[in-house]
Amino acid sequence: MEIASQSALAMTICEVDFLTEKIWQTLHEVKDPEIPVVSLVEMGIVRDVQIENDKAIITITPTFAGCPAMHVMRREVEERVGAMGVEVEVRMTLTPPWTSDWIGDEARAKLKSFGLAPPPKHQGDINVILLEEAFCPHCGSSNTTIKNTFGPTLCRAIFYCNECQQPFEQFKAL
Repeated sequence: MEIASQSALAMTICEVDFLTEKIWQTLHEVKDPEIPVVSLVEMGIVRDVQIENDKAIITITPTFAGCPAMHVMRREVEERVGAMGVEVEVRMTLTPPWTSDWIGDEARAKLKSFGLAPPPKHQGDINVILLEEAFCPHCGSSNTTIKNTFGPTLCRAIFYCNECQQPFEQFKAL
């Protein structure tokens, strides 16, 4: 009898692992509403997926505490995962605070191809980053000038490239 219980428990763990993996795959399809070339997972916004009592608990962290797109992100996560036939609860956490270092290398390349300069990696030393140059996503030049520290969203700044003479946005290092 004890062996049967262990076998059933192992199968339950396998089912939970399988479902968790399927949910992560689905979350990779949920795009950032402000930057549709990257997913919430690639941006490091989706922090965790847990299965509790047949419910998916998905934890997300906004890039800024007052991010206006959070309700859109939450709804999209609920709809996509819910369409899998899974009850879902999205929890938002501000701890630890989101950092641009959570953006993966592939996502950084996608940001650049989208015309948005990716933030430099800083490993927590944000003071150094504020003084660094921005590289133009169009021509790669570092001969750029900041025009406005706040772009169309709180997480972006507006720059001008003195080489190709194109304005561009840079995702802020946070």
